[in-house]
Parts: sequence; C-alpha cells; structure tokens
Amino acid sequence: MTDTPVALVTGGGSGIGAAVARQLLDAGHRVAVTGRGADRLRTFAGELGDPEGLLTLVGNAAEYGDVRAAVEATLKTFGRLDTVVANAGSATHDTVAEGDPAGWAEMVLTNVLGPALLIRASVEALRESRGRIVLIGSVAGFVNTPGNLYGATKWAVTGLAENTRRQVTEFGIGVTLVAPGRVETPFWDGNGSLPSGLLLTADQLAESVVWAIRQPAGVDVNTLVVRPLGQPN
Repeated sequence: MTDTPVALVTGGGSGIGAAVARQLLDAGHRVAVTGRGADRLRTFAGELGDPEGLLTLVGNAAEYGDVRAAVEATLKTFGRLDTVVANAGSATHDTVAEGDPAGWAEMVLTNVLGPALLIRASVEALRESRGRIVLIGSVAGFVNTPGNLYGATKWAVTGLAENTRRQVTEFGIGVTLVAPGRVETPFWDGNGSLPSGLLLTADQLAESVVWAIRQPAGVDVNTLVVRPLGQPN
C-alpha cells in the first residue's frame, strides 16, 4: 500500500472536491479530504461505504494550523503525499459597488490564502514524491465581469499557479490550474438559483482534474480551461 498514490483534497465533502475524491478512489488512489463540516464529511464517507482508502479531516482551508495538521495526518495515515488539490472556495455573489463587505474577508482568505497555505504545508512532501499541485481556479480568473470580487480572487489564483510553477518545477513538482466555467454544484446555493444556460456536472469537471493528475511522469500540464458547450464567456 505504501506505493499507492495519495491525494489530499480541500473542500472535498461536496461538489467538485467530492467528485475528484470519488474518481481518484476509483482509480486506485488513497484520498484525504478536508472540510469545515464534520457531518458533511461523515455523510460523504458513508455514501461511499467508508472505504479504507479514504481519510476525512475537519479543518478550515484558510487556517495554516488546520492545513498543516491535515498534511501531517495524511502523511501519518498513508505514508506519503503525491497530489494536493486546492478546491475549497466560496463566493458572495455580489459586487464591489453594491455588495455587503461582511462576507468578503472570508471569501478572499479561503480563495486566495487557502491555496497558498496548502502549497506551503505540502511542498516538502511533494518534493519527495515528485508530486503535483492542482489549483481549482475559474473562468472568472480569465474573463473580467463588472464588479466581480470573486472573479478577482480567481485572477489571483491564476497568478499563483504560474508563480508557484516557476519556483517548484525545479523541485520536480508539477502545477496544474483547472479553471472551470459554470458547474452545477452547491457553489450556487448562495446565489439563490443555478445560472441560466448549460452547466458542467461536477463529475465532468473532475474527469479533467483526474486526467491532469494521471499524466505520465515528466509531463506537466499547466492550465486547463473547461467550459460547458454553449458558455460564450
């Protein structure tokens, strides 16, 4: 079992993170998932039949102590770490000119600081395994939209991915930014409804993430922008 690859997915109890975790387990990986809700993590594990290769960890992706503890628990349980997926994120679904600033700090910390903390906490283990960092960005990190502070956080993730790649590629660590368009997930709950038009499913997006993770040794796929057909922007 020590040769079986291991992935750590933040925000892995639902949506894209849960779909990635499921598909990695199906591909023979061992997987640790983090989330802030213990009940949601227990439900997720139960739906999968509490597989031996799944570790669930309660923690806040924007708190370095929690992130470091998750990395340490993964290493202690599975003995190695090959991939981290910075998936945890949130959106306030408002604008800088008309929105409520009360929710902005949490969004910025989770979306921007969170991935940076995961990179910092895992880089030595990934250096040893010559592993991969996957950052879940967004089409909103490539296309400007009026007043969109969430989009600004994803522009930051786009920059973080390339800045990180330029440093860690010499360590043998790959970096992949996956930037989805509209995806049908609980992300939209705070918006009140799903957006109009066609949407990707979480499983469809997860297939792209897992494809990047399973590339041959020495291949570094850096940026994947994945939209549903019919999304023009």
